[in-house]
Amino acid sequence: MALWDKIYQAVKRIAHGGSFLDLFRDPTPPERTVAFTIAMVALGAKLAKADGLVTRDEVDAFKDFFFIPPDQEQSAARVFDLARTDVAGYDAYAKQLRRMFDAPEHRATLEDILDGLFHIAGADGEYDPAEIAFLKDVADIFEISDRCFDRLRARHDPDMGGDPYKLLGVEPTDEFERIREAWRALVRETHPDRMLARGVPEEAIRMATERMRVLNGAYERIRAEKAPAAPGS
Repeated sequence: MALWDKIYQAVKRIAHGGSFLDLFRDPTPPERTVAFTIAMVALGAKLAKADGLVTRDEVDAFKDFFFIPPDQEQSAARVFDLARTDVAGYDAYAKQLRRMFDAPEHRATLEDILDGLFHIAGADGEYDPAEIAFLKDVADIFEISDRCFDRLRARHDPDMGGDPYKLLGVEPTDEFERIREAWRALVRETHPDRMLARGVPEEAIRMATERMRVLNGAYERIRAEKAPAAPGS
């Protein structure tokens, strides 16, 4: 049975009263399980529905993270339709993802997931308050800090004005060396090899190039501003 057919059958069982928790007992690495994919589909679909309207752009944005073979598109569409029934219940999926990536070495994966959800939410060109509330709830479940949430939001939400300090998760009052170290750490985590090791789908790796461009641009803006205070930097 093809992957998306398996996923559809699993989601269908859940929709008819099956145990969602059973899906998370697969001993294989979490990012490669059907359960992980289902949780991501559910969060992405329910997020797309959060503002009351699912757009084609939002569905296409999801495809930036998961490759769907042409012969499985119908099954994938049925999975998405089942998952987006309403907004209620998304917290259960978020909590399971939080448990799957509870180990310190997997924590960055939760940020990758939230980053992907921001990408989906903004695919229609705007961020509805209901979508921001949804994303903040998920961030709280993932135990992602407010500073990190603002950093991820600044990269996607035009209303944030592209604030370079928020993009790097630092404050304007921070010493330049502290800002440079924050930038370096983010660049390291954005490297494609690091992201692949965390289990980020290969499709999403392509987006790392844009993420790197934004981080480097933010750093250069701050460096230009603080150059007199940080000679030779």
